[in-house]
This record gives sequence, C-alpha cells and structure tokens, in this order.
Amino acid sequence: MNAIVVVDRNWAIGKEGNLLVHLPGDLKYYKEKTTGNVIVYGRKTLSTYPGGKPLPNRTNIVLTRNKNYENEDCIICHSRDEVLREVSKYDTDRVFISGGAEVYELFLEDVDTFYVTKIDAEYEADRYFPNLDELGLQITWQSEIQEDKGTKYRFYKYVRNDNR
Repeated sequence: MNAIVVVDRNWAIGKEGNLLVHLPGDLKYYKEKTTGNVIVYGRKTLSTYPGGKPLPNRTNIVLTRNKNYENEDCIICHSRDEVLREVSKYDTDRVFISGGAEVYELFLEDVDTFYVTKIDAEYEADRYFPNLDELGLQITWQSEIQEDKGTKYRFYKYVRNDNR
C-alpha cells in the first residue's frame, strides 16, 4: 500500500483543515499518481476537495466515525479494519492513503511506499506527518527541484525496508 503526502521542512501537512500552500505542480503530481487508482482519506479531507466532491477517475474510499454519513459517489468505511477489508479487493500497489493526519497515522504501519512532496519552507501548522527520515525508511528516488510561485519543493519516494 502507498501513501501520498505533501510536507514542509518540519513534516507539517496542514492548518485548520487546509493544505499549507497551493502548489499546482504538486497537485498535478498527485493526479498523475492517483488517477485510475484507489484513494483512502477521511471525511474531513473530502470536505476540502473542490465542491466537497470525490475526485474523478479514482475509487474513493472515505473513512468516517459518523455511522449516518452517506455519499453515493464513495465507498464509506467506519473503521481501520473495514478499510483494510475493502482495499484487499485491489492490487496493493494501486491503493494510496491520502490524508488527513489521523488517517495517515492509522495506516502508517500498513504502508510500504510513501510518495512525499517536501516543500523547502516552514509554515504555521496544526497537523503533521510522521518524520520518515527518523523511521529508517529508504529514499529510493527524488526529483529535481521544482518551483511554483517562488516556493521550491522536491518529490521523494520512500520505501520501507523489509526489517519490520
């Protein structure tokens, strides 16, 4: 299973339910990686998508504690186990954990590959992603430096070593 996330220098991912910064190049990268695949995210993350609607051309799985939540365009799950049962129907290489912070934390140990966009800046934040550099994961690929509107960033691929 994969995770895909954008972080700043401190592994911050958001503030007050929003991304730290709008990076068109990162959004394009996210679309390239996830289109045609399965994305798993929380209900609050869904509310931040354009129009609060699921992303097109993907299987959208929403995790929520709200047993009454309904959305005909998504697969709704209410627990980690329920999500794991649902994603077992797909090739694990096609599944991307996509946020927010609680959902990332919940599935951290299930993810083998992390696609991380690291922004070369620090932002005020209230949500963080675990520091993968401190968890012993290996960087197997990194892009050239990208830049949008003066903000520099780079894409990384982290892979969990097999010594769990």
